[in-house]
Amino acid sequence: MNKPKQLWLNADLGESFGVWNMGQDELIMPVIDCANVATGFHASDPVTMRRTVELAVRHQVKIGAHPAYPDKEGFGRRSMSLSTEEITNAVLYQVGALHAICVAAGTQVSYVKPHGALYNDMMKSTDIFTAILRAVAAFNPNLPLVLLAHPQLAEYEAIAAEEGVTLWPEAFADRAYDNHGYLVPRSESQSVFHERAKILAQAEMIATQGAVRSIDGHRIEIPAVTLCVHGDNEDAVYTSAAIRAMLNERGI
Repeated sequence: MNKPKQLWLNADLGESFGVWNMGQDELIMPVIDCANVATGFHASDPVTMRRTVELAVRHQVKIGAHPAYPDKEGFGRRSMSLSTEEITNAVLYQVGALHAICVAAGTQVSYVKPHGALYNDMMKSTDIFTAILRAVAAFNPNLPLVLLAHPQLAEYEAIAAEEGVTLWPEAFADRAYDNHGYLVPRSESQSVFHERAKILAQAEMIATQGAVRSIDGHRIEIPAVTLCVHGDNEDAVYTSAAIRAMLNERGI
C-alpha cells in the first residue's frame, strides 16, 4: 500500500476489556480514516476486537493492528526487557490475531502501529525498531509501519528499506513535543493537551505547515501522512470532529 495523498486521521480504538469500558469508539469511528485496533496485549479481548473491526467496516475505516508489550496492568505504557526475538514474535502474534478477525469480517489489516512504550522504544532503539520491522515483513511486507514523524526520519527509512517495509510518519494533535522532535513522556506535566483550542491549533499547524512548536516554543519540522487523536482524551469526539471539519475545509 502506498502512502496516502492526504493527511489521514487515526485514533486508538478497541481498548475496552471484559466489563471495563474505555473510549467512545462508536462516536469517534465515523470521523476518522484509520482505526488503530488494540490486539490484546495492552487492552482488548476477542469480543472487543471483533466488535471494533465490524464497526470500522460499517464506516469504511481502514484497520490497523496496534500491538504492544504484554502489559495489561500498565496499559502497555511501561517499557519491558524483551529480546528482539520476543518482540518480533509478540508483534507477529498480535497482527495475526487481528488478521483472523478481519478475515471473518470480510476485511483486512491495512497497516501496523505499535502502542505506547513499544512505539516510543522503537524510536530510541534500532534493535527494537528492526525487530518490529521484521515482524511486519514476515507477515506482509506490503503493510506500512506507522512511526513518529521526526526530523531524522531518513535514518529510519533507510533501516526500513533494508527490511522492505514502507513507513507512515505520524504526528499527534494532542501531545507535547520536546526540542528534539520526540513526544514529551506522559510522566511529565503538560505532556498531553486537554484544551480544545490547543489541540486544534496544533492539528492545523501539522496539516498546513508540516510542523509543530516544541514545549519550549521551537519549531520542529515533522512531515506526516497521518494525524493521531487519542480516543481517551477528554472531549475526544468533539475534538476529532472539529479536526475532521478543519481538514475537509482545507481540502487536506
